[in-house]
Amino acid sequence: MPAPLRRFAKFEPRKRARHGGPHLAAQLENDSAFRERVAAPMRETNPELTTALETGTVPAAADPVHVAALAYLLRPPGWTAHVEAARAELERSASAAEGQATAREVATLREQLAATRSARTEEADRLRGELKELRGEIADLRRKLHEERTRAKAAQEQAQAATTTAERERIASSAAGSAVEKELRQLRGKLAEAESAAESARRATREGRSLEDVRLRLLLDALGDAAQGIRRELSLPSTIGRPADLVGAIEPDTLAHRALPGRALSDHDPALLEQLLTLPQVHLIVDGYNVTKTGYGDLPLADQRKRLLSGLGGLAAQTRAEITCVFDGAELDAPVAISAPRGVRVLFSHPGQTADELIGQLVRAEPEGRAVVVVSSDREVADAARRADARPAPASLLLKRLSRS
Repeated sequence: MPAPLRRFAKFEPRKRARHGGPHLAAQLENDSAFRERVAAPMRETNPELTTALETGTVPAAADPVHVAALAYLLRPPGWTAHVEAARAELERSASAAEGQATAREVATLREQLAATRSARTEEADRLRGELKELRGEIADLRRKLHEERTRAKAAQEQAQAATTTAERERIASSAAGSAVEKELRQLRGKLAEAESAAESARRATREGRSLEDVRLRLLLDALGDAAQGIRRELSLPSTIGRPADLVGAIEPDTLAHRALPGRALSDHDPALLEQLLTLPQVHLIVDGYNVTKTGYGDLPLADQRKRLLSGLGGLAAQTRAEITCVFDGAELDAPVAISAPRGVRVLFSHPGQTADELIGQLVRAEPEGRAVVVVSSDREVADAARRADARPAPASLLLKRLSRS
């Protein structure tokens, strides 16, 4: 076996014919020795046909394919004619078979066409019947649709009439409701005015009573503290005289008592603020921005407030005096968040109100006889404080006192 065909020898017959056929044909065409070896078994199995090919007398009943294959292998004189004859015979047979297949297909198609025509006729008859029934149904539906349209038009006219009536009634009811609402608003306004007047009267009564109670309590506390201070200064006995006190005897010497300051202090005396802060139940009112702009006006307003309130907190802890710091709030766009120190009250004036006016209200709210000190370098504020029986003090004294703290 030639080397190119050995790898196809192990294939099964169908696979060998499919994959090895071209290689086998090439070897048979080019290798005459291999072709003779292949033809040797066919000589033995077909001796009569081999002899007929070699003598040129091929039987008419022989298979043309078999004759062509044997002629190709043996290569007798005129073998190409045998191959060509086999090819022509095969083409004739294929044409005949194709014609028979075509005839059978035409017959089948004719039968299918006849069946299709019959089915189409039956389908057309059925569709004609259904179309007739549908036309009858359509006529009934058109009649019913006309009746429904007539009823719908009547219902629409009735609904339109009802809508018109309802709209007239709604307009009338809206007018009546508007009148009732207007009257109700008037009554509510009058009721609100009456309630506001009653509340104002109650608030005025309550505030007046509360203000008088606070004034009276502060005045009593101030008088009590002043009496205790005078008792301590004069070394007065805490009890009334006893009979034994009237018996003559030699008594031991006693320590001399401390006298009150005998001279009036000027507004710029550094000891003025110290003396005022020692008064019982003293109320120290501070003009905030006047003090901060005098001492540290180069800082932003927030830093000025923070620095002043920090110093006032320490002063309140040392002296236990009531301290109120007033800032001008007329130009503020929103409330200012401030953490006030313990013992320091922080107030802002209302829009349209100055800090000077708020200080005047605070002074006038105090009872007569209570010690009130107003810290401000503004001459108008100082004059107003004097007229209200309060003691003014310049901002420089407070700044000096805070700097020592």
